[in-house]
Amino acid sequence: MYAQVGDTRLFYDVDGSEWIPDGDRMRRRPVLFLLHGGPGGDHASFKKTVGQLRDVAQLVYVDNRGSGRSDPADESTYTLDTNIDDVEALRLALGLESICLLGSSYGGMVAQGYAIRYPQHLERLLLVATAPSYRFLEGAKRFVEEHGNEEQRKVCEWLWSGSFESLDQLKQYYRAMAPLYAVSFKEEKFDESWGRGIRNFRQLNLGFSTFMRDFDFTEELEKVRCPTLVMAGEQDWICAAEESREIARRIPSAELHVFPDAAHSIADDQTEEFLKTVRRFLDPVTSQEHA
Repeated sequence: MYAQVGDTRLFYDVDGSEWIPDGDRMRRRPVLFLLHGGPGGDHASFKKTVGQLRDVAQLVYVDNRGSGRSDPADESTYTLDTNIDDVEALRLALGLESICLLGSSYGGMVAQGYAIRYPQHLERLLLVATAPSYRFLEGAKRFVEEHGNEEQRKVCEWLWSGSFESLDQLKQYYRAMAPLYAVSFKEEKFDESWGRGIRNFRQLNLGFSTFMRDFDFTEELEKVRCPTLVMAGEQDWICAAEESREIARRIPSAELHVFPDAAHSIADDQTEEFLKTVRRFLDPVTSQEHA
C-alpha cells in the first residue's frame, strides 16, 4: 500500500486490527509504526520476528522515502529530518490521532526525533539498539579496530566513508559483519535473509557521509514525556549498550532492558524475551473504549 507524503509516496503494510471484539464491546489496540534501520534498509527484517507482535498491536511497517518499496525521491531529501517529518505525514494520511513507535537502529534515531518534534501525537516509544547522537560512531570504529578481523576492518572503511559502489559491495559488507550483528548468526541463512530485503546503498552512503556525522538528540531527550522502553544488546558492536543507557538516563521515567546474550539484532538473538518485554510494555495502551 502507498500513501502520498509531500513530493513522494511511502510504502506501508498493515498487519492486525486496531479494533477487536472483546465480549460485548470493541477494544482498541495500539497502532505501532515500525521504523527500519539503515539508512537505506527496509521493513523486511521485521516480518519474521517483530511481526509476531500482531497479537497485541496493529502493526504498520514503513519504508523510508527512496527505501525498500517506497518510491524514489529527490536525493537531497534523504535526510534524518525528512524521515522524521514523513512519519508525521503518514500518521496524518492514515487519519490516526496518535501512534506508538518502535524504531530499530537508524529507525530508533528517527523515532527519537519524532518523539521530540511531535510529542502530542505519540502514545508510547520503543527504542531498539540505537543511539542518541553521532558519537556512537567513534565507539563502533574503536570496536572494529580492536576486535575485528582484516576483512571486517576493510569493509567498515566503506561504511565510515559512505563509499559503497554497488549492492554486491554492500552484500560483502553484511556477510563479513553478520557475526557481529547477531550472536545467533548462521552462515547458511545469510543468502535467504539477504534476498528478502531491498537495500539502497546510495542512501546509506549519504547518511554516513553527512547527517550521521553530526546529528545529536542528547540534550533534547528530556522533552520526551511518553512512556518509553529502551532495549539494548550487551554485545552490540555498532550501537553499544552504553548508548541506550545514555538514552534511558536522559528520558524521564524511561525503562531500560539490556539483553546480555544479544548483539545488534536483539529480536533475532533473543526472540522470546524480546517479544515478552514488548508485549508487557504495550499492554497498558489497550483501552476499553467502545467503537
